[in-house]
Amino acid sequence: MFRRTKSQSPAEPATGAAPKAGGKGRATPSRREAEAAARARAKVPRTRKEVAQAQRSARSDSSRSVRAAMKNGDERYYLPRDQGPVRRFIRDFVDSRFSFIELMVPLLVVTMILGYSGNTQLRSIGNSVLLGTILLVIADMIFLRFRLRRQLAARFPDESTKGTTYYAVTRALQMKFMRMPKAKVKIGQELPEHYR
Repeated sequence: MFRRTKSQSPAEPATGAAPKAGGKGRATPSRREAEAAARARAKVPRTRKEVAQAQRSARSDSSRSVRAAMKNGDERYYLPRDQGPVRRFIRDFVDSRFSFIELMVPLLVVTMILGYSGNTQLRSIGNSVLLGTILLVIADMIFLRFRLRRQLAARFPDESTKGTTYYAVTRALQMKFMRMPKAKVKIGQELPEHYR
């Protein structure tokens, strides 16, 4: 029962099954290695400082992976406020239009230069430019709200529009390169008809 067969000589190794083609590509760890790894994973931090450091590193790893997924457009990792077809349409709608907020930073620089010039007339011109820019941005946001409500009523008649204005305005008030999730459409691009 436990004897070697006559055809197999003692010098020849036993011919077992060939290694699987779809194997894991590494050796199975020994019991000692597996136990050491399990102990290292289960090691509880002893001091409050170690606990805080472990939590900080876990949070930073999690936020880094979420940010990378948001940049790549993986909707599984989006925050709950960014999920769903309605929010995807709002993002595309805001990103496809030119917003006066894009001019805000250059105009703020101009008004700062004019304000610190020391000339009273230039300072008043800078203040007028700043006030005009703020009024343009407010008018743009009101126009955005009415157009967005009309589009949402046409495309998503059964969906609730609660919170959509706030979501659109907060996204529109950010510079385009700072928006998260990253913009997927260009300014002036035609939006798809269906977002389901």
